[in-house]
Amino acid sequence: MLKCRTVWKKLAPLARASSTVCRQNVRRTGLTSRRIPACGPVAHMSTGPAGGGRENQLYILLVGAAGVGGALYTYRTVKGDSQRYQDRIDEISSRSYKRATAEPATSIKSESSVIPEPEPEAAPSQEPEAAPSPEEPSPPAPDAEVAAPETTELPPADEPVVEASPEESAEPAAVPVVEEEPLPPSELSPLTELLPAPVVESEPAAAESPAAEPTEPQPEVVAESGGPAPDSLKVPSHTPYLLIGGGTASFAAARSIRARDPGAKVLIVTDESDPPYMRPPLSKELWFSDDPGVTETLRFKQWNGKERSIYFQPPSFYINAEELNSAENGGVAILTGKKVVHMDVRGNKIKLDDDTEISYDKCLIATGGVPRNLQVIERAGEEVMKKTTLFRKIEDFKSLDKVSRNVKSITIIGGGFLGSELACALGRRSTEYDLEVVQMFPEKGNMGKVLPEYLSNWTTEKVKSEGVKVISEALVKSVVCKDDKLEIKLKDGRLVKTDHIVAAVGLEPNVDLAKSAGLEVDSDFGGFRVNAELQARSNIWVAGDAACFYDIRLGRRRVEHHDHAVVSGRLAGENMTGANKPYWHQSMFWSDLGPDVGYEAIGIVDSSLPTVGVFAKATAKDTPKAATEKSGTGIRSESETEETATSPVASLTLAPTAEQNKDEYGKGVIFYLRDKVVVGIILWNVFNRMPIARKIIKDGEEHADLNEVAKLFNIHDD
Repeated sequence: MLKCRTVWKKLAPLARASSTVCRQNVRRTGLTSRRIPACGPVAHMSTGPAGGGRENQLYILLVGAAGVGGALYTYRTVKGDSQRYQDRIDEISSRSYKRATAEPATSIKSESSVIPEPEPEAAPSQEPEAAPSPEEPSPPAPDAEVAAPETTELPPADEPVVEASPEESAEPAAVPVVEEEPLPPSELSPLTELLPAPVVESEPAAAESPAAEPTEPQPEVVAESGGPAPDSLKVPSHTPYLLIGGGTASFAAARSIRARDPGAKVLIVTDESDPPYMRPPLSKELWFSDDPGVTETLRFKQWNGKERSIYFQPPSFYINAEELNSAENGGVAILTGKKVVHMDVRGNKIKLDDDTEISYDKCLIATGGVPRNLQVIERAGEEVMKKTTLFRKIEDFKSLDKVSRNVKSITIIGGGFLGSELACALGRRSTEYDLEVVQMFPEKGNMGKVLPEYLSNWTTEKVKSEGVKVISEALVKSVVCKDDKLEIKLKDGRLVKTDHIVAAVGLEPNVDLAKSAGLEVDSDFGGFRVNAELQARSNIWVAGDAACFYDIRLGRRRVEHHDHAVVSGRLAGENMTGANKPYWHQSMFWSDLGPDVGYEAIGIVDSSLPTVGVFAKATAKDTPKAATEKSGTGIRSESETEETATSPVASLTLAPTAEQNKDEYGKGVIFYLRDKVVVGIILWNVFNRMPIARKIIKDGEEHADLNEVAKLFNIHDD
């Protein structure tokens, strides 16, 4: 019709010119004969000297040709559109039939077999809207735009359709128009009843579009089919919030996301077989439990006598992964035993170790770390590795607990937090099970990289009093297995024989996804390099042990402690929901050498920095047990991180003199200085004062007399 209109516009001036010439010829004839003869117009129009008759004939021929051409074009266009529409209906029918024959549900087969019958009836009603000409702005275009979210759901189910011709790609817009008509179900044709089936099968893919997310009626269609749900539905193909890793940081992020967005749908993917749990009790309270079945129940008594589970939440807290997309109020789902092996940042999707792909809107990487091992042990062979434990997970706790009950000697390599905690825990069993516990490390004393030398030596004596044989300044040269015993040869020639080795020599951040994702790894501290908002990309965050973040107060850091996992996970969750907050909160960490000695620390605590310690005599209330009785929780960070410092009231008691405090480190405060500014603080057997320490570091001021600052912690009060 557009071509006809164009031709008419070109012919109209010519037609008007011809009419004018004819009228002029009539007037000219009348003037020549001084009258207007009755037959003059006819005679002169056909044979007059001006040639008006020929132009009139040309005008008639052109108008007639244009009319015939327009009619022919209209006929061919309508016939071609009808044929293309019919071909498209046949293609949809055959595709649905093939899919239906592959499914066990017989009801779908019967529906697909009826498809060819109603095609002639459906075609005329859809013909005007099915295939509008590419050159003409079709009136149904707004309807096609409204139905666009539904039409985009079809290609994922049958990907070859995506590569169809442009004419066919415009056709499916008519299908949602049929579905949107307000007809009762009884009046719908079998074709319209079957069309939702591809949408149900591609439900996970449809969730990639936020607008297509709440497709709640689809699970009902699956239930009516009566067949088992396909395996692909067990793992959602899309989730708005994807958390990689099942540790403390992921759980804190999930809880934060749900707090700010109550209807959020969160999916946690972890390679462990357990839901999120607390790691600190694995090297602390669980070892002091009187329950012989503690390895199965994983319940423990805190220092204050209260009992709780190691898991953050019971299984009922989580929803099934296959129900996540259909959950009306959202929820948190977990995929256990699944490892993410590839991450496509541009495509916003990941691949699991079983080749399953999951797309996301926003993603958190909280992969934590893996325990380091000594190269001499790795090179020693499989027989030595079988007798070596790298302590990190629940399985490691269960395995070491079993080993400690069946061997005669265990050697712990490492003098840091984990090594010292396990040494004290196993030392308590040395008498009951006739077990020899040996701890060796290259430093001069326990936790020599953190504590000042004098306090490290005092701690070493404390560990020895727990029944542990301590070997300091020990560098392992080789490990061999002889006569079912492990022989550890040190570089100074000493030889230690043992039945089992526990390697507690640090943590290596898990950055396996950095290569496939193209994310930056910090060369100095390790871990994914992120900004102060914990962002690695616009829609990717990192939290926990794997995050190398920028601390706005202390610079770039990477922290491997429980409280940091809680704080960074919570902050990442808030930022994933639009908070845009920087990391300003100084996380703390703590370590307990049994129920009587413990400390809490914050900031940069490095024994290579200058330190100033202020100590006082401890009392019965200055123990981890008393601290948990006061706070009501064994995981002290859960209460400490929620508090803020108020204006503290300093103690009026003067600090004791050096003579009174000689070799007595019952309780105190150790300040770590950098450029005369306090950058780290350890509270030795001083509890529930962390907000004050956090405020001192945040202020970043120089202090002329740190004894006066120590009074803020009331360490001299009885």
